[in-house]
Amino acid sequence: MIPCTHFIPAYSELFTFLDHEGGDAAVLDFWNYLSDNYLDNLRELATTQGLLGCWQYWQQTLNEEAADFTMTVDEEAGEFRITMHRCPSKSRLLECPDIIPYPHYCSHCDTLYRRVLEPLGFHYQIDLSRCDEAACEVVVRTKPSI
Repeated sequence: MIPCTHFIPAYSELFTFLDHEGGDAAVLDFWNYLSDNYLDNLRELATTQGLLGCWQYWQQTLNEEAADFTMTVDEEAGEFRITMHRCPSKSRLLECPDIIPYPHYCSHCDTLYRRVLEPLGFHYQIDLSRCDEAACEVVVRTKPSI
């Protein structure tokens, strides 16, 4: 079986193709489809275990991808944080001499995960300002009760 990292250039090329054929809306539609149909495990963990469920989900997926990251959960403060020091997906694209990465490649993380978590009552925030360095930060907070 080939590792998931071999698919990353293909994902980037697919996003580029969709953008070329249908613009931003086509890419967003595809990301929404992925979120709605393939992230049930995150949805279930976040629903049943809250921020700890988020930690469980990303602990598994980021380790499977061999990401360089730090995660923290502060249940008392209602905050889960991922600091991505080196994203394996984006770093692979940056190192791949044969393709030009889709310019908004990292935005798929915002769309996919926000679409799952915010309807569950979480606040999802992502800082993509360091994407060109294959780094980002995600913060998930519980929304305060009124």
